[in-house]
Order: sequence, then structure tokens, then C-alpha cells
Amino acid sequence: MILYAAQRLVLSVVIIMVAVSILSLMLHVVPGDPAVMILGPRATPELIEQTRQAMGLDRPLPVQIVTFFGNILRGDLGQDVFTGRSVAQIVFEQLPYTLILISVAIAWAAALGIVLGSYSALRRNTWLDTLTGVLSVGTISIPAFVMALYSVLIFAVWLNWLPAIGAGQGVWGGAKHLILPAFAIGVAWVGYVARIVRASMLEVVNYPHVRMARAFGLPEGRIIRSHVLRIAVLPAVTLIGTGVAHLFSAAVFVEVIFARPGIGALIVQAVNERNYPIVLGAVLVTTGIIVLATLISDLIVAWLDPRQREEL
Repeated sequence: MILYAAQRLVLSVVIIMVAVSILSLMLHVVPGDPAVMILGPRATPELIEQTRQAMGLDRPLPVQIVTFFGNILRGDLGQDVFTGRSVAQIVFEQLPYTLILISVAIAWAAALGIVLGSYSALRRNTWLDTLTGVLSVGTISIPAFVMALYSVLIFAVWLNWLPAIGAGQGVWGGAKHLILPAFAIGVAWVGYVARIVRASMLEVVNYPHVRMARAFGLPEGRIIRSHVLRIAVLPAVTLIGTGVAHLFSAAVFVEVIFARPGIGALIVQAVNERNYPIVLGAVLVTTGIIVLATLISDLIVAWLDPRQREEL
């Protein structure tokens, strides 16, 4: 298990380095000079060149990437070119809003999806199975931003049940402002989790150890909980771990639509302003969280199913 974890950790570090390097290349392809956008069109060429030198944009791109990674090792993500504040401080001020949003969305979606998938598998070819299948496919096919727009229109504008703008103040205010965004992000994942748990359970119920448990007369409920569901949820754990990147991309649209603070809205603003340090710092932190989530899901699956460790 330790060797498996070490191999996954090394792979995670390599993925982060490659992702940040590719992002640096993509940012330089985007038209426009960041120095001109900061200083305005009336700035003198001398001042523009000084700003470029201060931002390190006058150096070759490979040198900029190496310098950025060197600063990361010292815990320095750079400074915001507009305010002069630490990029790390700005990013970690916005990050909790996004993490809470994603955590709540995937928590309720996974819980409901596992329940629906389990009952659908246990009652195969019944009306409940058919209804679950229709709802699953229907929710999967709706993008998060479309669900967010209709959620605002129905629950905030027409019914006036829930607030739609901002993050709220206090525990109760924050919870009320979190309902619609978390619903918009998580509703598609109910379908994903339900379908994969159903398919996995239909396979696991025919495993030899399950048939043996029935032969020994164990209660059906205990067999499902202890011998079937524990293995059937493994694909769902992997799906959620690898789907964190999708959750972050959905959070970008949802945070903009609901005017919520968060790292997604921060990245959109920084890209529009060509604020390189903020973009690189935010994407680095986001990539690290995505890779960490994938690593944790792999370790959980390997812990629950030793066969995964033996494949390496």
C-alpha cells in the first residue's frame, strides 16, 4: 500500500508540473499585452517596457516557467499586478467558497445517487428502475449552467423561495445562498452515480462470495450492505475523484451566474484582465486539489479492493 501511494504521489506531482507548463504556453497565445492592459493605451513605451520587466515577461518563456516553479518551492505564488497583494492570499481567500460549494454539491448528489442506484438494481425492470433510468439520463444531459439559469428563473424569480445573488452572511444566510448553486452543480451527478452504482451492483450480486453468503443463510440486508454495496460503490468513488475537475469547471459558470465569490469567478476575472500571476496561482492551486482528490479516490479504492494494488 505504501509503494502504491508513493507511485501515485510521484505521478501527481508530474501531472501538476505539466498542467502549469501547458497553461503558461496557452496564456502567451492569448492576444493582448498584459502591460498595456494594466497601464492603459496612453502609457509610454518606456513605462510599458518597465512593467514587462517587472512582471518578467521580457524573459524567454522557458525561463519564466522555471522561475515560476522555483518560486513555488519557496511558497511564493507572486503578486497581483493591480493591487500588489500576494497571489496566495487572494487565491486562498476565494478558495473556501468554491470548496464548500463543490463539497455540498457532490455530497448530496452522491448520497442520493447511491440510494437510487441501489434500489434500481435491487428492483430491476420495475417501474422504479425505469423511472430512475429516465431521470438519470435526463439530468446527465443538462449542463450545469443551463440548470443554474433555470434554477434562478424558477426558484428565485417566479417562486421567490431562495436568493440567487451572492454568498450570504452568517450560517443561515450562507446556507440559503448555497442551495441553488449546489443543486445546479450536483443534479447531473445524481444520474452519473445512480447509473454506475446500478450497473456495478448487478454485477456484484452474482459474485461467488455473495452466493455463498446467501447459501449460509445470512440476512439479505446484511449481504447487500456488507458484501455487495461495499464493492459496488468503488466505481462511484473513482468517478467522483476523477470528476472533481468537471466540478471545478461547472463551478466557474455557476459562480458567475449566481455572482458568488470563488476561485472560478476569480480565474474568469483574471483571464479577462490578463493578470498572469493570479491565473497561474489559481490554476496551480486548483490543479493541486484536483490531483489530490484523484489520489485520495485511488487510495480509497485500493484500500477497499486489494486487487487494485496488485495491478502495479
